[in-house]
Amino acid sequence: MTDLKSIENALNAFADFMWSTPLVVLIVGGGLFLLIYSRGRPYIHLPHAIALLRGKYNDSHDPGHVPHSQALATALSGTLGLGNIAGVAIAITAGGPGAVFWMWVTALVGVATKFYTASLAVMYRGRDSQGVLRGGPMYVIREALPKRWYPLAVLFALSGMVGTLPLFQANQLVQLFRETVAIPAGWATTDEHFWTDLGTSSAVALLAVAVIVGQIERIGKITVRLVPAMVLLYLVITIYVIIRNLGDVPAVFALILSDAFTGSAVAGGAVGSVIMVGVRRGAFSNEAGIGTESMAHGAARTREPIREGVVAMTGPIIDTLLVCTCTALIILLTGVWQADGVAEGVTLTAQAFAEVMPTTGIYFLLVMVALLSFSTIVSFWFYGAKCVGFLFGAERQHWYTPIYVGLIVAGSLVSMSTVNGLIVGMYAVMAIPTMISTLLLAPKVTAAAHRYFTSPASREPAAPEQVTR
Repeated sequence: MTDLKSIENALNAFADFMWSTPLVVLIVGGGLFLLIYSRGRPYIHLPHAIALLRGKYNDSHDPGHVPHSQALATALSGTLGLGNIAGVAIAITAGGPGAVFWMWVTALVGVATKFYTASLAVMYRGRDSQGVLRGGPMYVIREALPKRWYPLAVLFALSGMVGTLPLFQANQLVQLFRETVAIPAGWATTDEHFWTDLGTSSAVALLAVAVIVGQIERIGKITVRLVPAMVLLYLVITIYVIIRNLGDVPAVFALILSDAFTGSAVAGGAVGSVIMVGVRRGAFSNEAGIGTESMAHGAARTREPIREGVVAMTGPIIDTLLVCTCTALIILLTGVWQADGVAEGVTLTAQAFAEVMPTTGIYFLLVMVALLSFSTIVSFWFYGAKCVGFLFGAERQHWYTPIYVGLIVAGSLVSMSTVNGLIVGMYAVMAIPTMISTLLLAPKVTAAAHRYFTSPASREPAAPEQVTR
Protein backbone atom coordinates (compact mmCIF):
# COMPACT_ATOMS: atom_id res chain seq x y z
CA MET A 1 0.00 0.00 0.00
CA THR A 2 2.90 2.31 0.82
CA ASP A 3 4.42 1.64 -2.61
CA LEU A 4 1.15 2.47 -4.34
CA LYS A 5 0.88 5.70 -2.36
CA SER A 6 4.44 6.59 -3.33
CA ILE A 7 3.62 6.03 -7.00
CA GLU A 8 0.50 8.16 -6.66
CA ASN A 9 2.47 10.99 -5.03
CA ALA A 10 5.21 10.78 -7.65
CA LEU A 11 2.75 10.94 -10.55
CA ASN A 12 0.92 13.91 -9.06
CA ALA A 13 4.24 15.68 -8.42
CA PHE A 14 5.15 15.02 -12.07
CA ALA A 15 1.84 16.50 -13.25
CA ASP A 16 2.29 19.57 -11.04
CA PHE A 17 5.83 20.09 -12.31
CA MET A 18 4.82 19.78 -15.95
CA TRP A 19 1.83 22.12 -15.56
CA SER A 20 3.90 24.93 -14.09
CA THR A 21 4.19 28.49 -15.39
CA PRO A 22 6.32 27.75 -18.51
CA LEU A 23 3.72 25.39 -19.97
CA VAL A 24 0.84 27.74 -19.16
CA VAL A 25 2.71 30.49 -21.00
CA LEU A 26 3.36 28.15 -23.93
CA ILE A 27 -0.30 27.09 -24.30
CA VAL A 28 -2.18 30.27 -23.37
CA GLY A 29 0.50 32.68 -24.53
CA GLY A 30 1.03 30.69 -27.70
CA GLY A 31 -2.71 30.65 -28.39
CA LEU A 32 -2.92 34.39 -27.78
CA PHE A 33 -0.03 34.95 -30.20
CA LEU A 34 -1.80 32.85 -32.87
CA LEU A 35 -5.01 34.80 -32.30
CA ILE A 36 -3.19 38.11 -32.86
CA TYR A 37 -1.01 36.75 -35.68
CA SER A 38 -4.10 35.53 -37.55
CA ARG A 39 -5.75 38.94 -36.97
CA GLY A 40 -8.75 37.06 -35.65
CA ARG A 41 -9.54 35.70 -39.10
CA PRO A 42 -10.61 32.21 -37.88
CA TYR A 43 -13.25 33.77 -35.61
CA ILE A 44 -14.71 35.77 -38.50
CA HIS A 45 -15.29 32.64 -40.58
CA LEU A 46 -17.23 30.56 -38.06
CA PRO A 47 -20.32 30.50 -40.37
CA HIS A 48 -18.15 28.80 -43.00
CA ALA A 49 -17.57 25.98 -40.52
CA ILE A 50 -21.31 25.28 -40.45
CA ALA A 51 -21.42 24.92 -44.23
CA LEU A 52 -18.48 22.52 -44.10
CA LEU A 53 -20.10 20.43 -41.37
CA ARG A 54 -23.32 20.22 -43.39
CA GLY A 55 -21.34 18.48 -46.13
CA LYS A 56 -21.56 21.31 -48.67
CA TYR A 57 -17.89 20.88 -49.61
CA ASN A 58 -17.54 17.10 -49.26
CA ASP A 59 -15.85 15.41 -52.21
CA SER A 60 -15.48 11.63 -52.22
CA HIS A 61 -12.42 11.94 -54.48
CA ASP A 62 -10.43 13.98 -51.94
CA PRO A 63 -7.66 12.24 -49.98
CA GLY A 64 -8.46 11.20 -46.42
CA HIS A 65 -10.68 8.72 -44.61
CA VAL A 66 -13.79 10.47 -43.23
CA PRO A 67 -15.92 13.58 -44.01
CA HIS A 68 -15.42 16.84 -42.08
CA SER A 69 -18.38 16.16 -39.78
CA GLN A 70 -17.07 12.73 -38.77
CA ALA A 71 -13.54 14.06 -38.23
CA LEU A 72 -14.93 16.75 -35.91
CA ALA A 73 -17.21 14.23 -34.16
CA THR A 74 -14.27 11.90 -33.56
CA ALA A 75 -12.16 14.78 -32.22
CA LEU A 76 -15.06 15.98 -30.05
CA SER A 77 -15.71 12.48 -28.75
CA GLY A 78 -12.16 12.60 -27.43
CA THR A 79 -12.49 16.10 -25.95
CA LEU A 80 -16.16 15.83 -24.92
CA GLY A 81 -15.27 13.31 -22.28
CA LEU A 82 -15.16 13.14 -18.55
CA GLY A 83 -13.05 16.29 -18.57
CA ASN A 84 -16.36 18.08 -19.08
CA ILE A 85 -18.04 16.40 -16.13
CA ALA A 86 -15.43 15.06 -13.71
CA GLY A 87 -12.76 17.54 -14.86
CA VAL A 88 -14.89 20.61 -14.14
CA ALA A 89 -15.77 19.19 -10.74
CA ILE A 90 -12.06 18.66 -10.01
CA ALA A 91 -11.32 22.23 -11.14
CA ILE A 92 -13.95 23.75 -8.82
CA THR A 93 -12.88 21.58 -5.89
CA ALA A 94 -9.18 22.39 -6.31
CA GLY A 95 -9.32 25.97 -7.59
CA GLY A 96 -12.75 27.32 -6.71
CA PRO A 97 -15.31 28.86 -9.08
CA GLY A 98 -12.64 31.18 -10.51
CA ALA A 99 -10.98 28.21 -12.21
CA VAL A 100 -13.97 28.11 -14.59
CA PHE A 101 -13.05 31.58 -15.89
CA TRP A 102 -9.55 30.42 -16.78
CA MET A 103 -11.04 27.40 -18.52
CA TRP A 104 -12.99 29.87 -20.66
CA VAL A 105 -9.76 31.73 -21.44
CA THR A 106 -8.12 28.54 -22.71
CA ALA A 107 -11.15 27.98 -24.96
CA LEU A 108 -11.15 31.50 -26.41
CA VAL A 109 -7.48 31.37 -27.36
CA GLY A 110 -7.85 27.67 -28.13
CA VAL A 111 -10.06 28.51 -31.11
CA ALA A 112 -7.02 30.01 -32.86
CA THR A 113 -4.77 27.18 -31.70
CA LYS A 114 -7.14 24.52 -33.08
CA PHE A 115 -7.36 26.38 -36.40
CA TYR A 116 -3.60 26.23 -36.80
CA THR A 117 -2.98 22.69 -35.50
CA ALA A 118 -5.78 21.10 -37.55
CA SER A 119 -4.77 22.98 -40.71
CA LEU A 120 -1.21 21.73 -40.26
CA ALA A 121 -2.45 18.17 -39.66
CA VAL A 122 -3.90 18.14 -43.19
CA MET A 123 -1.27 20.35 -44.82
CA TYR A 124 1.57 18.07 -43.73
CA ARG A 125 0.06 14.62 -43.73
CA GLY A 126 2.52 11.79 -44.06
CA ARG A 127 2.38 8.10 -44.87
CA ASP A 128 2.89 5.42 -42.26
CA SER A 129 5.01 2.32 -42.83
CA GLN A 130 2.11 0.71 -44.74
CA GLY A 131 1.71 3.71 -47.05
CA VAL A 132 -1.54 4.93 -45.48
CA LEU A 133 -2.02 8.71 -45.29
CA ARG A 134 -1.99 9.93 -41.65
CA GLY A 135 -2.09 13.24 -39.82
CA GLY A 136 -1.03 14.51 -36.42
CA PRO A 137 1.77 16.50 -34.79
CA MET A 138 4.34 13.71 -35.23
CA TYR A 139 3.77 13.69 -39.00
CA VAL A 140 3.72 17.50 -39.14
CA ILE A 141 7.13 17.59 -37.46
CA ARG A 142 8.53 14.82 -39.65
CA GLU A 143 7.24 16.23 -42.94
CA ALA A 144 7.59 19.99 -42.42
CA LEU A 145 10.56 20.61 -40.14
CA PRO A 146 14.31 19.87 -40.53
CA LYS A 147 15.55 16.51 -39.22
CA ARG A 148 16.96 18.07 -36.06
CA TRP A 149 13.37 18.52 -34.87
CA TYR A 150 12.51 14.82 -35.29
CA PRO A 151 13.02 14.01 -31.56
CA LEU A 152 9.98 16.21 -30.91
CA ALA A 153 7.90 13.88 -33.12
CA VAL A 154 9.10 10.90 -31.10
CA LEU A 155 8.35 12.74 -27.84
CA PHE A 156 4.80 13.45 -28.96
CA ALA A 157 4.18 9.86 -30.04
CA LEU A 158 5.58 8.44 -26.79
CA SER A 159 3.56 10.77 -24.57
CA GLY A 160 0.48 10.35 -26.78
CA MET A 161 0.71 6.58 -26.50
CA VAL A 162 0.49 6.89 -22.69
CA GLY A 163 -1.66 10.03 -22.38
CA THR A 164 -4.51 8.54 -24.40
CA LEU A 165 -4.80 5.38 -22.32
CA PRO A 166 -8.40 4.81 -21.13
CA LEU A 167 -7.60 4.83 -17.41
CA PHE A 168 -9.39 8.06 -16.43
CA GLN A 169 -12.56 7.33 -18.43
CA ALA A 170 -12.85 3.75 -17.16
CA ASN A 171 -12.15 4.80 -13.58
CA GLN A 172 -14.83 7.48 -13.45
CA LEU A 173 -17.47 5.49 -15.34
CA VAL A 174 -17.09 2.49 -13.04
CA GLN A 175 -17.07 4.75 -9.97
CA LEU A 176 -20.36 6.36 -10.98
CA PHE A 177 -21.99 3.02 -11.83
CA ARG A 178 -20.89 1.62 -8.48
CA GLU A 179 -22.31 4.53 -6.49
CA THR A 180 -25.57 4.94 -8.41
CA VAL A 181 -26.50 1.36 -9.28
CA ALA A 182 -24.32 -1.34 -7.71
CA ILE A 183 -24.33 -0.17 -4.08
CA PRO A 184 -28.06 0.81 -3.96
CA ALA A 185 -28.93 -2.54 -5.55
CA GLY A 186 -26.89 -4.44 -2.96
CA TRP A 187 -24.38 -5.79 -5.51
CA ALA A 188 -21.50 -4.05 -3.76
CA THR A 189 -20.63 -2.02 -0.68
CA THR A 190 -18.41 1.01 -0.14
CA ASP A 191 -15.58 -1.29 1.00
CA GLU A 192 -16.29 -4.41 -1.07
CA HIS A 193 -16.74 -3.67 -4.78
CA PHE A 194 -13.87 -5.40 -6.59
CA TRP A 195 -15.96 -7.97 -8.48
CA THR A 196 -18.66 -5.47 -9.43
CA ASP A 197 -16.05 -3.05 -10.76
CA LEU A 198 -14.37 -5.86 -12.65
CA GLY A 199 -17.62 -6.93 -14.28
CA THR A 200 -18.60 -3.38 -15.26
CA SER A 201 -15.22 -2.54 -16.76
CA SER A 202 -15.09 -5.88 -18.61
CA ALA A 203 -18.46 -5.14 -20.23
CA VAL A 204 -17.20 -1.71 -21.35
CA ALA A 205 -14.04 -3.33 -22.72
CA LEU A 206 -16.03 -5.81 -24.82
CA LEU A 207 -18.21 -3.03 -26.27
CA ALA A 208 -15.10 -1.01 -27.09
CA VAL A 209 -13.58 -3.94 -28.98
CA ALA A 210 -16.72 -4.18 -31.13
CA VAL A 211 -16.20 -0.58 -32.29
CA ILE A 212 -12.39 -0.59 -32.40
CA VAL A 213 -12.23 -3.38 -34.99
CA GLY A 214 -13.93 -1.02 -37.45
CA GLN A 215 -11.01 1.49 -37.31
CA ILE A 216 -11.51 5.23 -37.86
CA GLU A 217 -14.36 4.75 -40.35
CA ARG A 218 -16.58 2.98 -37.82
CA ILE A 219 -15.51 5.29 -35.00
CA GLY A 220 -16.50 8.27 -37.16
CA LYS A 221 -19.92 6.79 -37.92
CA ILE A 222 -20.57 6.04 -34.25
CA THR A 223 -19.39 9.37 -32.87
CA VAL A 224 -21.19 11.51 -35.46
CA ARG A 225 -24.44 10.17 -33.96
CA LEU A 226 -23.42 10.06 -30.29
CA VAL A 227 -21.86 13.52 -29.94
CA PRO A 228 -24.89 15.66 -30.96
CA ALA A 229 -27.15 13.49 -28.79
CA MET A 230 -24.86 13.92 -25.77
CA VAL A 231 -24.63 17.69 -26.15
CA LEU A 232 -28.40 18.07 -26.63
CA LEU A 233 -29.18 15.93 -23.58
CA TYR A 234 -26.80 17.92 -21.41
CA LEU A 235 -28.16 21.25 -22.61
CA VAL A 236 -31.71 20.21 -21.75
CA ILE A 237 -30.69 19.22 -18.21
CA THR A 238 -28.72 22.44 -17.69
CA ILE A 239 -31.58 24.62 -18.93
CA TYR A 240 -33.84 22.88 -16.42
CA VAL A 241 -31.36 23.64 -13.60
CA ILE A 242 -31.04 27.28 -14.71
CA ILE A 243 -34.82 27.75 -14.80
CA ARG A 244 -35.14 26.31 -11.31
CA ASN A 245 -32.42 28.63 -9.98
CA LEU A 246 -32.90 31.61 -12.28
CA GLY A 247 -32.49 34.19 -9.55
CA ASP A 248 -29.07 32.84 -8.56
CA VAL A 249 -27.54 32.81 -12.05
CA PRO A 250 -26.16 36.41 -12.00
CA ALA A 251 -24.57 35.79 -8.61
CA VAL A 252 -22.89 32.62 -9.85
CA PHE A 253 -21.35 34.39 -12.85
CA ALA A 254 -20.24 37.22 -10.56
CA LEU A 255 -18.62 34.67 -8.23
CA ILE A 256 -16.75 33.05 -11.14
CA LEU A 257 -15.39 36.42 -12.30
CA SER A 258 -14.43 37.74 -8.87
CA ASP A 259 -12.85 34.50 -7.70
CA ALA A 260 -10.78 34.27 -10.90
CA PHE A 261 -8.74 37.26 -9.70
CA THR A 262 -8.85 36.72 -5.93
CA GLY A 263 -8.85 32.96 -5.44
CA SER A 264 -10.69 33.48 -2.17
CA ALA A 265 -13.23 30.66 -2.48
CA VAL A 266 -10.94 27.63 -2.25
CA ALA A 267 -7.36 28.44 -3.08
CA GLY A 268 -6.90 30.76 -0.08
CA GLY A 269 -6.22 33.86 -2.10
CA ALA A 270 -3.62 32.17 -4.31
CA VAL A 271 -4.63 33.53 -7.72
CA GLY A 272 -1.76 31.66 -9.35
CA SER A 273 -3.20 28.37 -8.11
CA VAL A 274 -6.61 29.24 -9.52
CA ILE A 275 -5.08 30.05 -12.92
CA MET A 276 -3.01 26.86 -12.97
CA VAL A 277 -5.99 24.67 -12.09
CA GLY A 278 -8.24 26.37 -14.65
CA VAL A 279 -5.73 26.25 -17.49
CA ARG A 280 -4.78 22.65 -16.72
CA ARG A 281 -8.39 21.45 -16.69
CA GLY A 282 -9.32 23.63 -19.69
CA ALA A 283 -6.49 22.22 -21.79
CA PHE A 284 -7.35 18.70 -20.64
CA SER A 285 -10.96 19.32 -21.63
CA ASN A 286 -10.68 20.94 -25.10
CA GLU A 287 -7.15 19.71 -25.94
CA ALA A 288 -6.27 22.93 -27.78
CA GLY A 289 -2.52 22.85 -28.17
CA ILE A 290 -2.24 19.26 -26.93
CA GLY A 291 -2.31 17.71 -30.41
CA THR A 292 -4.32 14.53 -29.96
CA GLU A 293 -7.35 15.86 -31.82
CA SER A 294 -5.11 16.74 -34.77
CA MET A 295 -4.83 13.02 -35.48
CA ALA A 296 -8.60 12.90 -36.01
CA HIS A 297 -8.68 16.09 -38.07
CA GLY A 298 -5.76 14.78 -40.12
CA ALA A 299 -8.02 11.93 -41.26
CA ALA A 300 -10.52 14.35 -42.85
CA ARG A 301 -11.31 13.83 -46.53
CA THR A 302 -10.20 17.15 -48.06
CA ARG A 303 -7.59 18.79 -50.25
CA GLU A 304 -7.94 22.14 -48.49
CA PRO A 305 -6.12 22.19 -45.11
CA ILE A 306 -7.81 25.45 -44.13
CA ARG A 307 -11.24 23.84 -44.36
CA GLU A 308 -10.37 21.37 -41.64
CA GLY A 309 -8.85 24.17 -39.58
CA VAL A 310 -12.12 26.09 -39.78
CA VAL A 311 -14.06 22.97 -38.73
CA ALA A 312 -11.68 22.20 -35.87
CA MET A 313 -11.91 25.65 -34.30
CA THR A 314 -15.55 24.98 -33.33
CA GLY A 315 -14.27 22.32 -30.91
CA PRO A 316 -13.30 24.55 -27.95
CA ILE A 317 -16.57 26.49 -28.34
CA ILE A 318 -18.68 23.34 -28.08
CA ASP A 319 -16.49 21.59 -25.56
CA THR A 320 -15.52 24.27 -23.04
CA LEU A 321 -17.66 27.34 -23.57
CA LEU A 322 -20.82 25.23 -23.86
CA VAL A 323 -20.55 21.83 -22.17
CA CYS A 324 -18.05 22.70 -19.41
CA THR A 325 -20.08 25.80 -18.56
CA CYS A 326 -23.14 23.59 -18.24
CA THR A 327 -21.37 21.40 -15.67
CA ALA A 328 -20.06 24.43 -13.76
CA LEU A 329 -23.50 26.01 -13.55
CA ILE A 330 -25.08 22.77 -12.31
CA ILE A 331 -22.44 22.38 -9.55
CA LEU A 332 -22.38 26.04 -8.50
CA LEU A 333 -26.14 26.65 -8.61
CA THR A 334 -26.86 23.64 -6.43
CA GLY A 335 -24.14 24.59 -3.92
CA VAL A 336 -22.82 21.04 -3.49
CA TRP A 337 -19.24 22.27 -3.89
CA GLN A 338 -19.53 24.01 -0.50
CA ALA A 339 -20.88 21.00 1.42
CA ASP A 340 -18.94 19.36 4.25
CA GLY A 341 -16.71 16.53 3.09
CA VAL A 342 -16.84 17.56 -0.55
CA ALA A 343 -16.66 14.60 -2.92
CA GLU A 344 -14.18 14.52 -5.78
CA GLY A 345 -14.51 14.08 -9.51
CA VAL A 346 -17.66 12.69 -11.02
CA THR A 347 -19.17 12.04 -7.58
CA LEU A 348 -19.48 15.78 -6.95
CA THR A 349 -21.30 16.24 -10.26
CA ALA A 350 -23.53 13.29 -9.35
CA GLN A 351 -24.45 14.99 -6.06
CA ALA A 352 -25.40 18.14 -7.97
CA PHE A 353 -27.69 16.17 -10.29
CA ALA A 354 -29.26 14.39 -7.33
CA GLU A 355 -29.90 17.77 -5.72
CA VAL A 356 -31.83 18.99 -8.76
CA MET A 357 -33.62 15.78 -9.70
CA PRO A 358 -33.58 13.49 -6.65
CA THR A 359 -35.17 10.52 -8.41
CA THR A 360 -33.98 10.66 -12.01
CA GLY A 361 -31.06 13.08 -12.06
CA ILE A 362 -28.40 10.58 -11.14
CA TYR A 363 -29.55 8.23 -13.91
CA PHE A 364 -29.45 11.04 -16.47
CA LEU A 365 -25.85 11.64 -15.45
CA LEU A 366 -25.05 7.93 -15.63
CA VAL A 367 -26.31 7.80 -19.23
CA MET A 368 -24.34 10.94 -20.09
CA VAL A 369 -21.13 9.66 -18.49
CA ALA A 370 -21.54 6.27 -20.16
CA LEU A 371 -21.88 7.89 -23.60
CA LEU A 372 -19.05 10.36 -23.00
CA SER A 373 -16.59 7.89 -21.57
CA PHE A 374 -17.32 5.23 -24.17
CA SER A 375 -16.95 7.61 -27.11
CA THR A 376 -13.70 8.91 -25.62
CA ILE A 377 -12.38 5.40 -25.07
CA VAL A 378 -12.83 4.39 -28.71
CA SER A 379 -11.41 7.68 -30.01
CA PHE A 380 -8.41 7.47 -27.70
CA TRP A 381 -7.67 3.99 -29.00
CA PHE A 382 -7.33 5.48 -32.49
CA TYR A 383 -4.94 8.15 -31.19
CA GLY A 384 -2.81 5.71 -29.22
CA ALA A 385 -2.68 3.18 -32.06
CA LYS A 386 -1.47 5.84 -34.50
CA CYS A 387 1.27 6.83 -32.05
CA VAL A 388 2.34 3.19 -31.76
CA GLY A 389 2.27 2.87 -35.55
CA PHE A 390 4.48 5.93 -35.93
CA LEU A 391 7.03 4.66 -33.40
CA PHE A 392 7.15 0.96 -34.20
CA GLY A 393 5.52 0.61 -37.63
CA ALA A 394 1.87 0.45 -38.64
CA GLU A 395 2.13 -3.30 -39.14
CA ARG A 396 2.79 -3.64 -35.38
CA GLN A 397 0.14 -1.30 -34.02
CA HIS A 398 -2.27 -4.21 -33.50
CA TRP A 399 -0.12 -5.13 -30.48
CA TYR A 400 -1.47 -2.04 -28.79
CA THR A 401 -5.13 -3.13 -28.88
CA PRO A 402 -5.07 -5.96 -26.27
CA ILE A 403 -2.98 -3.79 -23.94
CA TYR A 404 -5.43 -0.90 -24.37
CA VAL A 405 -8.48 -3.10 -23.77
CA GLY A 406 -6.82 -4.62 -20.70
CA LEU A 407 -6.23 -1.16 -19.27
CA ILE A 408 -9.94 -0.35 -19.58
CA VAL A 409 -10.37 -3.02 -16.92
CA ALA A 410 -7.28 -2.04 -14.90
CA GLY A 411 -8.25 1.64 -14.89
CA SER A 412 -11.30 0.91 -12.79
CA LEU A 413 -9.23 -0.73 -10.06
CA VAL A 414 -6.77 2.07 -9.24
CA SER A 415 -7.34 5.38 -7.45
CA MET A 416 -8.52 8.44 -9.37
CA SER A 417 -5.61 10.47 -8.03
CA THR A 418 -3.07 8.06 -9.52
CA VAL A 419 -4.86 8.00 -12.87
CA ASN A 420 -5.28 11.77 -12.92
CA GLY A 421 -1.59 12.43 -12.24
CA LEU A 422 -0.39 10.13 -15.03
CA ILE A 423 -2.80 11.28 -17.75
CA VAL A 424 -2.64 15.01 -16.97
CA GLY A 425 1.16 14.85 -16.83
CA MET A 426 1.35 13.16 -20.23
CA TYR A 427 -1.00 15.77 -21.69
CA ALA A 428 1.51 18.40 -20.66
CA VAL A 429 4.34 16.55 -22.39
CA MET A 430 2.28 16.29 -25.62
CA ALA A 431 1.71 20.04 -25.62
CA ILE A 432 5.43 20.83 -25.89
CA PRO A 433 6.10 19.39 -29.39
CA THR A 434 2.62 20.39 -30.60
CA MET A 435 2.90 24.06 -29.65
CA ILE A 436 6.54 24.43 -30.71
CA SER A 437 5.89 22.98 -34.18
CA THR A 438 2.68 25.01 -34.56
CA LEU A 439 4.40 28.28 -33.71
CA LEU A 440 7.28 27.50 -36.07
CA LEU A 441 4.93 26.68 -38.95
CA ALA A 442 2.29 29.36 -38.26
CA PRO A 443 3.40 31.50 -41.25
CA LYS A 444 2.60 28.59 -43.60
CA VAL A 445 -0.97 28.37 -42.28
CA THR A 446 -1.47 32.14 -42.34
CA ALA A 447 -0.36 32.32 -45.96
CA ALA A 448 -2.63 29.41 -46.93
CA ALA A 449 -5.55 31.00 -45.06
CA HIS A 450 -5.05 34.27 -46.89
CA ARG A 451 -5.16 32.47 -50.24
CA TYR A 452 -8.19 30.41 -49.24
CA PHE A 453 -10.31 33.23 -47.85
CA THR A 454 -9.49 35.67 -50.67
CA SER A 455 -10.00 33.20 -53.53
CA PRO A 456 -13.65 32.51 -54.41
CA ALA A 457 -12.63 29.43 -56.42
CA SER A 458 -11.19 27.70 -53.35
CA ARG A 459 -14.53 27.98 -51.58
CA GLU A 460 -16.73 26.63 -54.32
CA PRO A 461 -18.86 23.69 -53.14
CA ALA A 462 -18.25 20.24 -54.55
CA ALA A 463 -20.25 19.17 -57.58
CA PRO A 464 -23.52 17.45 -56.58
CA GLU A 465 -22.46 14.02 -57.82
CA GLN A 466 -19.31 14.23 -55.71
CA VAL A 467 -20.92 15.13 -52.43
CA THR A 468 -20.65 12.37 -49.84
CA ARG A 469 -23.98 11.81 -48.21
